[in-house]
Amino acid sequence: MTNSFGDFARAKLILAIGTNMTEAHPVASSFVKNAVQNGGELIVVDPRRTGLADHASQHLQLRVGSDIALLNGLMHVLITEDLYDKEYVKNCCTGFDELKKKVMEYPPERAAEISGVDAETIRQVARKLATVRPAMLAYTLGITEHTCGMNNVLSCANLQMLLGNVGFECGGVNPLRGQNNVQGACDMGALPNVFPGYQQVADPKARAKFEAAWNVKGLPDKPGLMMPQMMDGLASGKVKAFYIFGENLANTEPDIRHVEHCLDSAEFLVCNDIFPTETTRFADVVFPVAAWSENDGTFSNSERRVSRVRTVSEPPGVAKPNWWVFKEIARRMGQEWASSSAQELWDNEISVLAPALGGIKYRRIEKDGLQWPAPTEEHPGTPTLHRDGKFTCGLGNLVPVDWTPPAEVPDKEYPFVLSTGRRLFHYHTRTQTGRCEGLNDLLGEETADMSREDGIAMGIQVGDKVRVKSRRGEVVVTANPTDRVPKGMVWMAFHFRDGCANWLTNPVFDPVTQTAEYKACAVKIEKA
Repeated sequence: MTNSFGDFARAKLILAIGTNMTEAHPVASSFVKNAVQNGGELIVVDPRRTGLADHASQHLQLRVGSDIALLNGLMHVLITEDLYDKEYVKNCCTGFDELKKKVMEYPPERAAEISGVDAETIRQVARKLATVRPAMLAYTLGITEHTCGMNNVLSCANLQMLLGNVGFECGGVNPLRGQNNVQGACDMGALPNVFPGYQQVADPKARAKFEAAWNVKGLPDKPGLMMPQMMDGLASGKVKAFYIFGENLANTEPDIRHVEHCLDSAEFLVCNDIFPTETTRFADVVFPVAAWSENDGTFSNSERRVSRVRTVSEPPGVAKPNWWVFKEIARRMGQEWASSSAQELWDNEISVLAPALGGIKYRRIEKDGLQWPAPTEEHPGTPTLHRDGKFTCGLGNLVPVDWTPPAEVPDKEYPFVLSTGRRLFHYHTRTQTGRCEGLNDLLGEETADMSREDGIAMGIQVGDKVRVKSRRGEVVVTANPTDRVPKGMVWMAFHFRDGCANWLTNPVFDPVTQTAEYKACAVKIEKA
């Protein structure tokens, strides 16, 4: 996030696009509701009428995968009606002429034809956005989990820069991270193209620094493999061994049958986890590790805040912290690593090697933590990035992008579009929440949420069993016709193994980020 959660409740206008915040981020959504109660305005852009839309002054119910067309249509209005922030664009941005040329191809009528949001609504929303500054934009996986996910993000950034909203409190571009500490994992270099602190592996100076710190030679100068490449590498034999650290790939990756084949093809597979999962079935070795409440360390949340995590109870049996397992494996390979606690790892290694984290020490995050960048120990942290339009890279880059449809669209054989996400009462593959009897009482099975209109046409009522099929698999689940889902759409989650949406989802990926297109594939529905 460029901004902070504290801004949400004070915002005058929030554009929430592709985010089921009330279920996937219920705490963050409470701040958005506070903003509405305080007189702020909320505009929701989502194919479904989510719980968040109930609090909005407007709900733009666009077609799945049409975000870029809609956003380009909004920017077309801002430019043609001379409503954009000309001074901000002139002084703080580059690439305006190229952006203008592209969005001129998306007049509201064309954007309406693609998105399903009528042209007059597009004009009205663009004018509203231009009258309230700064306004916030928030998104989650409804923007990123597409084959055009990176372009969706660029389009969101284009809109906010065109409006002059980046670099100010209660403004900015604010992605809510999809998993606990996913921000922290990225900060620590759990990406194939960067070292900790987002230092590029292609940078000779960065490689030299880490080679000296880690006492190694010849660190790779090219990015490593992304997740889909790793999985396909297992199937082809290119990748021999696989180490999975706290992730249940056999339920979370698209096209489960293919994923299980890949995992089964590994010559040697190791897992670190707190419980047996669908993925640990394929492991040759499973290291039982401490859960978050049995551990000491840090988390980094969506607003870039690094906070302490303290041990509540001792880990059971022989379970150990993840860092201890990694260190012991390294020791048996002849490497003696100096740090022997989470604090030593942070204070003596992470903060020393990552400039953006250089001023964050354990003694400074005893209470509310700090938001990076905090380069020195005197730095107070950074609640708002790109302050006053002064971008880290110099000028903000306006990057024109074209709308592209999902890789798989409905047809005569598979007439529905399936989109997936999360439900309030469970988390991901229920590795933890599935062991809570109360939560299972609240939600004990998966449902196929579909429109009432489609349900009536097919003779399907609430509680009926239906078979949902894609080109990759099928599941039998309980039908849930509802007025929250538009005609022609089916919505499911991936919490329950038997009814997991990922038996159906399409293993196609954004060409740059390699994020899977969980939000769109073609399916058919039959009464079971």
